[in-house]
Amino acid sequence: MEVLNQILSVSLGTIKDVLPIAVIIFGFQFAVIRKVPANLPTILAGFVWVLLGLSLFLLGLEWCLFPLGRLMAEQLTDPVFIHGTEVVSQLAADLDWRDYFWVYMFAFLIGFSTTIAEPSLIAVAIKANEVSGGAIGVWGLRIAVALGVAVGISLGCYRIVAGDPIHWYIIVGYILVVLQTAFAPKLIIPLAYDSGGVTTSTVTVPLVAALGLGLSETVPGRNPLIDGFGLIAFASLFPIISVMAYAQLSELLARSARKTVRLGD
Repeated sequence: MEVLNQILSVSLGTIKDVLPIAVIIFGFQFAVIRKVPANLPTILAGFVWVLLGLSLFLLGLEWCLFPLGRLMAEQLTDPVFIHGTEVVSQLAADLDWRDYFWVYMFAFLIGFSTTIAEPSLIAVAIKANEVSGGAIGVWGLRIAVALGVAVGISLGCYRIVAGDPIHWYIIVGYILVVLQTAFAPKLIIPLAYDSGGVTTSTVTVPLVAALGLGLSETVPGRNPLIDGFGLIAFASLFPIISVMAYAQLSELLARSARKTVRLGD
């Protein structure tokens, strides 16, 4: 009974969230454009599937991804796991940032894998490949973005463990972005800035948010409200750096190859 009540509650909440979107779209269609949309039955059926999909997705977050992220953070920060022996509870307070190696490794791998599977990134990479005539590789862009997210989330986890203020990391990161923008190929700059946004979507955000909250709850002296959030900012910032670095490296290699050909001639 409790499960049915939760399903009903989530479904009603989803309808309330999607209803304003439907009102705006159909309001403009009928009141401003004054035309009946083509394939109206198909569009209405699509809205039903959207409601169903969003409801199931939100239930999946509550039942699976959020608890899983918290559980992984709790297990990886357990002093018994870190030291491999039975320890007294006070040992948890004696751990420093070097003792959380597996947390950083898990953050790196989960950031990389979830970003590679991100539907919005796949769509952007395919379109970028088409528009650039193949100059921007689909897998090259996806891997560059995934590496940026992986490094960013790992660094964000280190920040939570160390207890450092988040703004210094973000300020330094964006200073680096500004410097890269001045020297990176103009073709890649808008795409690099968009890459930061597409990484914070349906697959990445739930696990990253759960990991940050779980880690801040289990590391002694950390406050989930203050320290638990901010990992998504790292996941948005570092792909911009990595994509521009990928373009700069590709340009450097291309120049080196052209120079080698000239010398050979």
